[in-house]
Amino acid sequence: MKMEWKPEEEGLRQILTLLKESQSPDTATQRAVQQKLEELNKYPDFNNYLIYVLTKLVSEEEPTRSLSGLILKNNVKSHYNSFLPEVAEFIKRECLSAIGDPSPLIRATVGIIITTIASKGEITSWPELLPLLCQMLDSQDYNVCEGSFGALQKICEDTAELLDSDALNRPLNVMIPKFLQFFRHSSPKIRCHAIACVNFFIMSRTQALMLHIDAFIENLFFLASDEDPDVRKNVCHALVLLLEVRLDRLTPHLPNIIEYMLLRTQDAEEAVALEACEFWLSLADQSICREVLGPRLPALLPVLVRGMRYSEMDVILLRGDRDDDADEEEPDRDADIRPRFHKPRSHTIKHNVGGGDSNMSGGGESDDEDDGGDTDSSLSDWNLRKCSAAGLDVLANVFGADLLPVLFPILKETLFHDDWVIKESGILALGAVADGCMVGMVPHLPDLVPYLVCCLSERKALVRSITCWTLSRYSHWIVSQSHDLYLRPVMTELLKRVLDNNKRVQEAACSAFATLEEEACTELVPYLGHILQTLVFAFGRYQHKNLLILYDAIGTLADSVGHHLNKPEYIGLLMPPLITKWNVLKDEDKDLFPLLECLSSVATALQSGFLPYCEPVFRRCVSLIEQTLNQNIANTQSPEQFDAPDKDFMIVALDLLSGLAEGLDGHINHLVLNSNLMQLLYQCMQDPMPEVHPVRQSSFALLGDLTKACFQHVHPYIPEFLPILGMNLNPEIISVCNNATWAIGEISIKLGPETSKYIPLVLNHLVDIINRPNTPKTLLENTAITIGRLGYVCPHDVAPVLQQFVRQWCTSLRNIRDNEEKDSAFRGICQMIQVNPGGVVADFMFFCDAVASWSHPKEDLKEMFTKILHGFKNQVGEENWRQFTDQFPMQLSARLSAMCGI
Repeated sequence: MKMEWKPEEEGLRQILTLLKESQSPDTATQRAVQQKLEELNKYPDFNNYLIYVLTKLVSEEEPTRSLSGLILKNNVKSHYNSFLPEVAEFIKRECLSAIGDPSPLIRATVGIIITTIASKGEITSWPELLPLLCQMLDSQDYNVCEGSFGALQKICEDTAELLDSDALNRPLNVMIPKFLQFFRHSSPKIRCHAIACVNFFIMSRTQALMLHIDAFIENLFFLASDEDPDVRKNVCHALVLLLEVRLDRLTPHLPNIIEYMLLRTQDAEEAVALEACEFWLSLADQSICREVLGPRLPALLPVLVRGMRYSEMDVILLRGDRDDDADEEEPDRDADIRPRFHKPRSHTIKHNVGGGDSNMSGGGESDDEDDGGDTDSSLSDWNLRKCSAAGLDVLANVFGADLLPVLFPILKETLFHDDWVIKESGILALGAVADGCMVGMVPHLPDLVPYLVCCLSERKALVRSITCWTLSRYSHWIVSQSHDLYLRPVMTELLKRVLDNNKRVQEAACSAFATLEEEACTELVPYLGHILQTLVFAFGRYQHKNLLILYDAIGTLADSVGHHLNKPEYIGLLMPPLITKWNVLKDEDKDLFPLLECLSSVATALQSGFLPYCEPVFRRCVSLIEQTLNQNIANTQSPEQFDAPDKDFMIVALDLLSGLAEGLDGHINHLVLNSNLMQLLYQCMQDPMPEVHPVRQSSFALLGDLTKACFQHVHPYIPEFLPILGMNLNPEIISVCNNATWAIGEISIKLGPETSKYIPLVLNHLVDIINRPNTPKTLLENTAITIGRLGYVCPHDVAPVLQQFVRQWCTSLRNIRDNEEKDSAFRGICQMIQVNPGGVVADFMFFCDAVASWSHPKEDLKEMFTKILHGFKNQVGEENWRQFTDQFPMQLSARLSAMCGI
């Protein structure tokens, strides 16, 4: 008979000493422990000791035993495949024997180890595990039942997909009916496990669950008023998921479920209320929302607005109860600064107003949960306040102005309340409905906006900060009204808040001002001096976190006012603090990202005004790209020795170089000449991970900008570059494809007829993209322009396939503004029609419509249009032409008549 493994006393004593030392707060001790653990991992039976301490050494304190289990769990995660078979078997056996340990902590730790082994693919080679755990659920010993359920819950969470596969002979056919039996167990903990286990299989519409869906729903209703908050939370979660996947089964019960969720959204336990509040977000996505929820809005909206109040604990954590809320002298903690994500450059095209995209809200995507909530890390990222605000936002989008008669009495009561917490929630609610109810709000804004401007001077910082956000949600309307009545007072007060002595208010005001800048664009030009003085003054006052937001506000201002920024007095204000920061930051400092983004916008706006600063900025960008590429090569060759680089440094540097090329135009010539930028760009264009890192996207944007600014340096590399561009015309990776398409168009204009030999590399891809269903609008427009430009420089190469793309081409470009890109593309289509007039016959009305989209075409282009239209008319004869033009809408006929005299 095989001997059972037994620990040696000395080994056990050593490991216990180590476990106790590892609980020491001293970092040097911690480091020594870590080193010792790594040494011990070389001994095959070290893991036997760890499981022994966890499961057998009941004389030790529970935290020590649990820690032993957690170290084992990490070893299983990292090295399980190299464990000796007898060690692995010993660990499995011990885990199953200790699953019913009297201590909840030990049971949970054992469950974690079992799950970790199972998730290492071992669930297939441990066939007795699931049957044994399911069998133990029937144990009369509560601890065994609860321990098994705990382990099963973790296994269901980690390996849900595998459990529902043939690989394991579909154990869910047995497990799900088994779980349902425990919904009515006497122990709340067991009921909780049972619902949680089943919940993991709702979203995937697991067959075994769908067979028992009615029993599942019936059991959920039975538990609806359970006295245990965790059970109620799991019931709410199940109903939210079912709403998404089995609405058909819930529909007959929806009125009752809505009443239940109304009740639970007011649950005394915030975790339950939060789970229930998710229901309204989910219901808003369903087509029946209006019909089933409309009658209950008078009950629901007060609950949501109440949920938007800060709790007493929130107010304490945010120090919102203090009247003296100045905190700008306190240094930021690193934990307060969220990671920033750089948004790489993407080439887009300006549209005509009314081109299908303008909406009353003017606020872009709504993101209450981020801006309207609280940006303090001491509050959890997602809480009842944010969920309630998001709920009101989505319902405003469903019901529009019909929501307002119910909401206005609530707003009247909250907005003017003496209790600042209630008033603050009213201001948040007003911001939350801006996107969905804008049309209905417009008649009330002449009174509400001045009231909000007054609220910017409130004593409480949390009221001042939420008011900044709410005003920003109405910035589209503010900008479209009388400047003296609205824009100027809003801007003046927001700028005062930019210099508030409270950091949260500074942050909210800076973000709100950036939104206002995006809406106002050149309307801000008369106020530029005052705006710049304020933002530059903030440079000297802001701590680390808000400085990053200030960069964004300055970059957005530059994007919004463009060349109006290029005045000596503005440059003198703005550039010194930016360049000081630029000189202070080291190459590996991530604060370079927002600064580089900001400088990119500023360089593009200042144009020649940026010349005095361009050389050091250019050199550093090239150096950042080179360092990142070298580090990447080192990491690829010796991953043990060198860390992978953070490619964001390279991406942001490429984008700033694009900004320089665009702003400085030909002035960048000598900088490119004296650098190895083109060779580096060649490497960047072949970055191996386009889905993860947008290096290619930024490379192609820079290539397009350099083509426009200094083609003589790009020209020698065309034979290498164009095949790479052709290979990146993959619409699955939209942003890369978009910029590659645009760059091809820019190169063709400069290369002229020489482009002919490269057309076979790209044309078929472009025609496929323009005819592909659901292609995003920006990509369609860039593709159409590039096809047009290829036809402009090589009409004989592209015209033969005219019929394959002309209809889509015309509809893609009918809404874009007159500009150089549109001009060259339309010259191309005209030349192709002259080469192959038969290719446009079937879609001639679309061509007429596209021609009519021009406001002021150049004279020679207008002549080309006229020649084609008259040629077509002469070809078909007067009678046929009249029948053809009778189908035109009145406006189209009038425009063509005015432009081409036809």
